[in-house]
Amino acid sequence: MSISESAAPVTEGPLSQTKGSPLQLGAGTATRRRPALSPSRAGDFKQCPLLYRFRAVDRLPEAPSRAQVKGTVVHAALETLFGLPAAERVPERAVDLVHPSWERMLAETPELIELVPAEEREGFLDEARSLVTAYYGLEDPTRFEAESCELRVETELADGVLLRGFVDRIDVAPTGEVRVVDYKTGRAPREMSESKALFQMKFYALVLLRTRGIVPAQLRLLYLASGIVLTYAPDEDELLRFERTLSAIWKAILTAGATGDFRPKPSRLCDWCDHKALCPSFGGTPPPYPGWPEGPAEETPGFEEIVE
Repeated sequence: MSISESAAPVTEGPLSQTKGSPLQLGAGTATRRRPALSPSRAGDFKQCPLLYRFRAVDRLPEAPSRAQVKGTVVHAALETLFGLPAAERVPERAVDLVHPSWERMLAETPELIELVPAEEREGFLDEARSLVTAYYGLEDPTRFEAESCELRVETELADGVLLRGFVDRIDVAPTGEVRVVDYKTGRAPREMSESKALFQMKFYALVLLRTRGIVPAQLRLLYLASGIVLTYAPDEDELLRFERTLSAIWKAILTAGATGDFRPKPSRLCDWCDHKALCPSFGGTPPPYPGWPEGPAEETPGFEEIVE
């Protein structure tokens, strides 16, 4: 395994394209569905088991943040961009896609209008346009095709762990090598060793190994706000070790699920938790435990799944 960082544009070669699944919006529903393990949900459990319960078992509603919504607008604009002929994927056209992407989001989720008041809307959209413009400092989308965009990927491991995620983009070279690309609208993390970003990259590499039987040649994180590209070249042995790590996380989740013993794990991140008022660590009382969900697997990601 190797991970590298670069602030320079990357040279691209020709790649094949097949349109992927549409961008999905919304914060999910309260329907009782079998949980799947995504990078976000695995991160929730590691951060705080009670947070995992609130999100994956109770499925308590959470209002998306302004940053998450802006990230989703950028993702939607870039997805639409790759649906255009290569010659049309110029910066001016990409910037023009921001406003219609926002309008489509509002049509599907009208309550977002309250998150971005009318007097702040143009500034909000300008921030999204700046991120789309910054993308061109990292890649030239006129020089290659994407196989798929906003692709839902899923696999069930031999021990029953259901893995699911949404990949921003998959590129396949004429010679067969696969590259996975993820857009980040926040700034690059300071610690690169076992960061959340690296965990997510390994997760998608493992899913592709299990669904396509190949190890991706490269996973690439594009940090638009920082102008930084992080690349990860996985190897199969490391991914098999990572698979055992995910299985161990899932075993711990199932153990907690059988008893309802999802313990809080206070940290500085508690200040940003939507469910702090329900947390025993802060004098709150969680709702009655509804039991472990056994219905169909969940289908719709929240905003944090899309812009993770």
